[in-house]
Amino acid sequence: QVQLVQSGGGLVQTGGSLTLSCAASGRTDSAHTMAWFRQAPGREREFVAGIKSRGGRTWYGDSAQGRFTISRDNVRNTVYLQMNSLKPEDTAVYYCAADRSISWGFIVASEGYDDWGQGTQVTVSS
Repeated sequence: QVQLVQSGGGLVQTGGSLTLSCAASGRTDSAHTMAWFRQAPGREREFVAGIKSRGGRTWYGDSAQGRFTISRDNVRNTVYLQMNSLKPEDTAVYYCAADRSISWGFIVASEGYDDWGQGTQVTVSS
């Protein structure tokens, strides 16, 4: 099992930036894919971005393309989500997640992930 502890988030104005962090502990060697999801009130959990532990290959959801950057520090076992040009529609609870399966592609469904962080609120004011 992988334990995930998130930090960052908060309130920001439209056009601003935030960085989320997710520190992993436990069986971190099994976290082959790390990802960020978000969930707005009344909506399903949405894939934002993912990164592979080996090679650092990344994948982004449509809402994150060109504005968000996911990165990973394997020494610190920490994954980051740098969010720029934030919009009110980015307001949501953001979650980091670990997929312990070994696969080439990225799973974008939340059901495919094994371990979850506690969630952190991001609010973008207009």
